Amino acid sequence: MTTKTYVTQPYLPPLEEFLPSLRQIWDSHQLTNAGPFHEQFETALAKHLGVPHVALFSNGTLALVTALQALRITGEVITTPYSFVATSHSLLWNGIKPVFVDIEPHSFGLDPDKIEAAITPQTTAILAVHVYGFPAQVERIQKIADTYGLKVIYDAAHAFGVKHQGVPLVGNGDLSVLSFHATKVFNTFEGGAIICPDAKTKQRIDYLKNFGFADEVTVVAPGINGKMNEFQAALGLLQLQHIQHCISQRQQIDAHYRQALGSIEGIEIPDIPADTEHNYSYFPILVTEQYPLSRDALYWSLREAGIYARRYFYPLISDFSMYRGLPSASQQNLPKANKISRQILCIPIYPDLKETEQMQVIDIIKGHTHVVLHDRRTETATAW
Repeated sequence: MTTKTYVTQPYLPPLEEFLPSLRQIWDSHQLTNAGPFHEQFETALAKHLGVPHVALFSNGTLALVTALQALRITGEVITTPYSFVATSHSLLWNGIKPVFVDIEPHSFGLDPDKIEAAITPQTTAILAVHVYGFPAQVERIQKIADTYGLKVIYDAAHAFGVKHQGVPLVGNGDLSVLSFHATKVFNTFEGGAIICPDAKTKQRIDYLKNFGFADEVTVVAPGINGKMNEFQAALGLLQLQHIQHCISQRQQIDAHYRQALGSIEGIEIPDIPADTEHNYSYFPILVTEQYPLSRDALYWSLREAGIYARRYFYPLISDFSMYRGLPSASQQNLPKANKISRQILCIPIYPDLKETEQMQVIDIIKGHTHVVLHDRRTETATAW
């Protein structure tokens, strides 16, 4: 039986370190509604990230939906087709029209030159993504937003702990949203957070994530149930003690891959910007025309060996049925995003990835430079 190696595997601390927290939860019978672990984790996380305030959520998608509510975003929002679908879904859940613009090939983020051209009188905000933890063009995006009076929200699901020019990347924009899903660098099983610039904004978000309750008899907004429970918060508090180890392990794997794959013709490895303290959340490669196989053929070759690489992000969000009817979703409007989507492949990287597993990935990618196997480029894409 072939052993399966997935693109990621959630880091979990030693169980014996978590058991005392479980005992406290059992003894207190407080499972949710801003219990002691929730309060401790919120404070500790803000300190760790170097930000003023954090509002914890049960998952990152609810945090995105609530961030848009908190800023009272309406009309049209300029966003990216190159992300996980939750980015755009959060707009639809708020009755907002996504307007897709193309990306730049180096950061995989929104191309500022395309943003300005897409602004209309109905535009109220920009929803950008720090893809793979690579910083979006935050300075240029903010300048455009200031010029046109727009809000800026960052989907920072990949950007936990990343610093840009020495400051926390999540401090940019009006709000930034983190995900603590099991697939992320930092996980609380599920979970998420909104980075808040001030206490007033945090208070509004705290109302919104608890059905809009301001007190026992007062509801101030049509809120949602987005609260993080005590189990998630207790795990998060413990995970903070291990996060630097996790990132260090990822960095070693990143260096190994770069050394082994960096000279292969047809395999392009995006550079980490020199002004960025990275978290090594993903290891993306671009499979170009110079490589003997198509991206999909390499994907299937790895999968046949039990290596579950992922085509993050393929298809584009703009290709899905609820979006492809939008004028901005046309392929002619998004040439760079479409090209990169057909080339991208994220290979396994996580703290417990064994060197033998890393070598198996490397050997398969290298092996095709000598022997061209069956090209499965005609296989039907599966969005999963």
